[in-house]
Amino acid sequence: MPRRRTSIKRTRQDKKKHLRNVKIKQQLKQSLKKFQAFMTAKNPAEAKKLLSKICSQLDKAAKKQIIHKSTADRKKSRLMKSLAKAA
Repeated sequence: MPRRRTSIKRTRQDKKKHLRNVKIKQQLKQSLKKFQAFMTAKNPAEAKKLLSKICSQLDKAAKKQIIHKSTADRKKSRLMKSLAKAA
């Protein structure tokens, strides 16, 4: 348990950031699962609508350093590639 006031504050801030990061990651995973469901259901029109939302979520997560920028770019590229293949 930290004793210094700054350490206590840092711990408190870290908890808040951790909760925010977990929430954003969960939302991202849910969106990716929806996209995959649309792709398996042969519904590329709905998947295309969802793709712009996913790209936005990935960019925001990368900007906040929740995920690495390269990871976001790679995921976007693979999703776009799979959508183009289906259409």
